[in-house]
Amino acid sequence: MVLTYTLCSLEELDQLRSISEQTFVTAFAKDNDPKDFEIYIKKAFALETIKEELLNPNSDFYFVYTNNEIVGYFKLNVNDAQSELKQEDSIELERIYVLQTHQGLGLGEQFLHHIKTIAQERMKKMLWLGVWQENKRAIKFYERHGFQKFDTHPYFIGSDEQTDWLMRFNLSTL
Repeated sequence: MVLTYTLCSLEELDQLRSISEQTFVTAFAKDNDPKDFEIYIKKAFALETIKEELLNPNSDFYFVYTNNEIVGYFKLNVNDAQSELKQEDSIELERIYVLQTHQGLGLGEQFLHHIKTIAQERMKKMLWLGVWQENKRAIKFYERHGFQKFDTHPYFIGSDEQTDWLMRFNLSTL
């Protein structure tokens, strides 16, 4: 499947907000307390929150298409937009989602390959991310693609404190 990647623009804010919320709800609603989850969703995916993230010069959102149909998106952060490391030579993959209708087709692997290419083009040495420790499927996916756990950090869904594994990929291995 041939994919195309485009930077999201402010004109696509409503679509970005919608896909962000839709994919997160699909992925995690069933595993969280409904009250805490609703609180999180209202804040994290509010139009103003997404707009602020989109306008941050150190963050980039990409839509991913096949045959002019959106199949997912991802978000990359550098410098002070990174949630943890904030190192000049690192880039954070904060979000990566494939729409449920397109899962199981190997698209996540293609997204990740493209993300690694972007990181290399930006002269970064490390690609890193946070993944919920209960998301075993995602952890195995990242491990298969060369990521290694190096730390943890707390992640709140409403008042529910969860733990994310921080995983990194050394780009010099490519």
